[in-house]
Amino acid sequence: MTRLSVNVNKIALLRNSRGRDYPSVTSFARRVVELGVRGVTVHPRPDERHIRRGDVHELREMLEDFPGVEFNIEGYPSAEFLALIEAVKPGQCTLVPDAPEQITSDHGWDIPANRELLRDVTTRLREAGIRSSLFLDPSTAMVEYAPEAGCDRIELYTEDYARAFGGSEQAAVLERYRETASRAAELGIGVNAGHDLNLENLANFLEIGDILEVSIGHALVVECLEHGVEQVISWYLGICAGGKS
Repeated sequence: MTRLSVNVNKIALLRNSRGRDYPSVTSFARRVVELGVRGVTVHPRPDERHIRRGDVHELREMLEDFPGVEFNIEGYPSAEFLALIEAVKPGQCTLVPDAPEQITSDHGWDIPANRELLRDVTTRLREAGIRSSLFLDPSTAMVEYAPEAGCDRIELYTEDYARAFGGSEQAAVLERYRETASRAAELGIGVNAGHDLNLENLANFLEIGDILEVSIGHALVVECLEHGVEQVISWYLGICAGGKS
């Protein structure tokens, strides 16, 4: 079974547009957890344009009521970000190679070019009792370097798959993900996935196997607006229950 982790960044973005705590990030997170979700993801950025540092602490406190639910925090490993991670101690920290001005994550790590940085950070996270994951493009060549980086998992960047879904290139693109996930598993590296996954394309993606967790936010929030939170979460949990991990 694949774990569903709901990214609540878009809820924070809606809240910030009006200047008060509505919709509440923690209330939305609590609601989906009570519906059976077993993971909550946030990606706080330096400008706090959606998730704020205060949200991270409040979510950590709220999740203490749900010991089986994992908190995943994504971000570039700046000194400020790592200080937040060590203060909050989430179950997992996903490292992404984002510049501060990026709208959203759009590429994975070049591990050889960042080997020392990543090794230092993953060691630091391990010493703090936090599982590390590296955002990675679907590349068997790149995943070979994952053990050198010291990470526990990788998160496959799935936009290429989402763009190819339903088209003539879908099978070929999906095969790259299958090969990368399989090689990571052979190396003893766990595999997560995320970016532009949705109700339409998720089940097909999970057929590649070896996917422990998917992080979904933007599409899930839009689908909740269209179909309602309870129905959307039920659909996602059903798809993830059929995932081959």
